[in-house]
Parts: sequence; structure tokens; C-alpha cells
Amino acid sequence: MQGLFVGLMTLDCIYQAQRPPQANEKLVAQAAMMVAGGPATNAAVAFAALGGQATVMASVGQHPVTALLREDMAHGGVILTDLTPARTDPPPVSSIVVSQAGERAVISRNAVGLQVEPRSIDALSHIDVVLLDGHQMALSRQIASMAKPLGIPVVVDAGSWKPGFDQVLSLATVVIASANFQPPDNSDALLYLQSLGIPYVAITQGEAPIVVSDRGQVRELAVPATDVVDTLGAGDIFHGAFCHGWAGDFLAALTQASQVASLSCGYFGTRAWIAHCDSLTISK
Repeated sequence: MQGLFVGLMTLDCIYQAQRPPQANEKLVAQAAMMVAGGPATNAAVAFAALGGQATVMASVGQHPVTALLREDMAHGGVILTDLTPARTDPPPVSSIVVSQAGERAVISRNAVGLQVEPRSIDALSHIDVVLLDGHQMALSRQIASMAKPLGIPVVVDAGSWKPGFDQVLSLATVVIASANFQPPDNSDALLYLQSLGIPYVAITQGEAPIVVSDRGQVRELAVPATDVVDTLGAGDIFHGAFCHGWAGDFLAALTQASQVASLSCGYFGTRAWIAHCDSLTISK
């Protein structure tokens, strides 16, 4: 299965500590890691870890530190398509502190100043599923418009509302929103997404059941219980696992995604879970 993941790539500096530092305080981390991050990127890594062939389209450039991003993608078996290969500025950097309770504090620049315009694209050849994280809105709208008539499912990661989302959401096959997703008119998120004619909608709520709209039929789907070490990237991993499991059965794909995301929460960082994913019974 081949997936195309379009959106944000950051350099994530992740620290595990008893708690986030206070003002004018220095803490010694218990563990640390430096990896490529961002919603589309983490989803692509999860998709590849589960056996899929993943391509991520993101703005990277040629600043020296981007070598870390490229190496991390190669190590994870993810093909990188750089949207801004001539860019010399540093990539977006996220600094994350994960507490012993599994809570996190994050500061990041996201995709500020990294938006690209639509361009000639032939990236949909042999693609089975597309995921858009909303951080490259104009390009996402173009790719969704190309994918829909080809019958390629378009999955949208709606973690939070972003300007221009309305033009992308209406082209989606599946929208997976978080509890933080709030439509611009402050209406109910599920009703808003249903009103756009999206066939499949899921709203994740952390440890609480997922609210599911399967072609208009609403129900809840329980998520597996887990001993939480770190929830960083769990939503992104959920999306990647969903894309890998998607074969037209919405509930089956959501169930697989929940299993993988719950597994990831039991380990520090966004990669350690991969060494343990063989313990899951999932579709290949």
C-alpha cells in the first residue's frame, strides 16, 4: 500500500523530565531525542513502520540541520519530496518537554512562512491513500481536487481549525478531528463536518471513546486502555495507522489506529513504539 502525506516537517527536540522548567530554572532531562516531527511526517513514519510505502511532501530546504531530517526519513523508510529544495533558512523547530505524568509542553514555529503555491504534480501515480494535515493549504486543496476524481481516498487530519480548511474539508473522504477542532462559526464540530457531506468523520478525545459518523450513522468507539508514558505524536500515529488500515471499512481502520496509537503512548518519544508493533494483530 502506498500513501502520500502532505504537510509539516519539523525538527523535534524532545526531553523527558519530572516536569517542565519554571521561569529562570534549568533542569536536567532524564532522556532526550532529536527526530523529524510534524503531523504528516509522524503519520508517514507510522504508515511505513506498519509495512506501507510512504512519501511525505514538506518544506525542508538545504540548511545544514536538515541533514538530520533527511537521515531520519531514510532510516524510517519514508521517501521525502522537498517542496522548497533551495530554501536556506533553518527548518521549523519544536521543543517538547514530556513530564513523568505523560503531559507535555511544546513551543514551535509550525509552518509559518513555509507555504508553497500549487504546482505541476504527478505524485498521485500508484497512490492508494492521501493524508493532508492542513499545514500546506493551497497545495493540499490542489492534491485533494486531483485525488477525488481518481477515487483515491483523502484523509484530513483536523487537529485544529486552520484558515482555508473549509475548501479542503469539502473534498475529504475521511476527516479525523481532535476534541480541539472548533469550526469558525463555533458550531458543533460533528454537525459542521457532517454538513459538508463528508462520508466518514471521527472525533478523537484522548482516552475517551471516539465519536464516529459512518455515512451519517453516529456511534462511539472505545479506545484501548494503556499505561501512559508519553502522548506526544499519538494523534499523528493514529492517522498514519488509520491510513494503513483503510480498505473501505471505517470502523476496522479506526480500531487498528486506536491499537497502534495506544501502544505508542506506552513509550517515550515518537519512535520507540515501532520496535514493539509486532505485538499487535494488524492488517499488513
